[in-house]
Amino acid sequence: MTDPTPPATLTRARTPRSTAAASHAVNGPRLLDRIRRFAAIGRDDQGGINRPGFGEADRAARAHLIKEARQAGLLARTDAAGNVLIRRPDPGPSEAQHAARPRLLLGSHLDTVLNGGELDGAYGVLAALEVLHSLHESAIPTRCDVTVVSFANEEGALFPQPFWGSMALVGRLHALPEDPRDYHGQSLRDALRLAGGDLSDLTSAVWPPGSLDAYLELHIEQGPVLERLGKPIGVVDSVTGRTQLAVEISGSAGHAGTTPMAGRRDPLVGAAHVVLAVHRMASEEELCRVATVGRLELSPNSSNTIPERVLLSVDIRDSSVRRLAAAEDAFREKLAALARREQLDITVHDAIRTDPVHTDQRLRRAIASSARDLGLGYETLPSGAGHDAQVVADIAPVGMIFVPSIGGVSHVPSERTAPEDLIAGADVLLHTVLRL
Repeated sequence: MTDPTPPATLTRARTPRSTAAASHAVNGPRLLDRIRRFAAIGRDDQGGINRPGFGEADRAARAHLIKEARQAGLLARTDAAGNVLIRRPDPGPSEAQHAARPRLLLGSHLDTVLNGGELDGAYGVLAALEVLHSLHESAIPTRCDVTVVSFANEEGALFPQPFWGSMALVGRLHALPEDPRDYHGQSLRDALRLAGGDLSDLTSAVWPPGSLDAYLELHIEQGPVLERLGKPIGVVDSVTGRTQLAVEISGSAGHAGTTPMAGRRDPLVGAAHVVLAVHRMASEEELCRVATVGRLELSPNSSNTIPERVLLSVDIRDSSVRRLAAAEDAFREKLAALARREQLDITVHDAIRTDPVHTDQRLRRAIASSARDLGLGYETLPSGAGHDAQVVADIAPVGMIFVPSIGGVSHVPSERTAPEDLIAGADVLLHTVLRL
């Protein structure tokens, strides 16, 4: 007989806190209330969250974040890339002296995938806000200028430029399109302006190397490891690499009833071969850790018409740069062979590559020590999902903290984490900040 007790309940056991640890804690009820209220922004009738980056719900969430920060007595602004930045007021030093202080950045993103969950990204932003709010109301001095960031368009659900905000912040402007457009062909320029940014002034959003002491990101695990081990804290040692490709397959449209099978140039048949090829790359050929086709569009999308064109997304992930490159090369060779065999035109657009990174050892030690001080069990583990942290690693050391995901699920409406684990993760973030 199986134990009816869910694994998540195993995370409750703690050793007693030290006196020093007990003296500093976040306001747990306030954090949970913020998470609950932000989960209402973009929620649909089926319970999912729809806040694609630079969409209307995303703008509402970022406006609410700025309002919450200012009500807490904090300073908030939006940079040219659409990133929301929050810090404590510092009436003592001049602005020039303030800018010269080392900066510690905390945060994640507020945008979601379509029909996503309430915690992916948003938890990291709201927990970072709670940490800064707690430091400010308790008048706790810090050596660093602690700044909260909500990165713009991490997911790329509407505008297919994921990691937009973090790429702008680290100066990867050359990797961003000059005239970004969404999946419907609409330009980013107006949407970014509505969000408080300015496409013509992206250089002002860049933080040069040396301007940032470290970056910490708190996130739900999005996998089952912590829950299965019964540990409330994950110390992330690496973040997976990711290659994203947009594939366009063009053929010849025709009548479904009058066009003979022989001689058809059906791009949807080609797309079916691509989907299977992507699946086999990871499942059978083991060219990469995982590979996915997550988006598919065809036109005309009619039940009695052979399509003329199909667009699909390909997502390849691995912890090795070499394997990622080899998998992409192999995939492109498969596309070329498919185009010849099926007499199709196949083009790869908008290749976006994010290298795998290892987190900073000093930050990992600080996170683990903070968990121990709080009596919280922890596990060192890799991240199979991509995060803004791996982009920020271009200019600064990065660290990541995970909390368990119930059932290991994410990017779906049923995405959940136990309230006590959400609070525990924020406490570990607070104590890590104090250590740094």
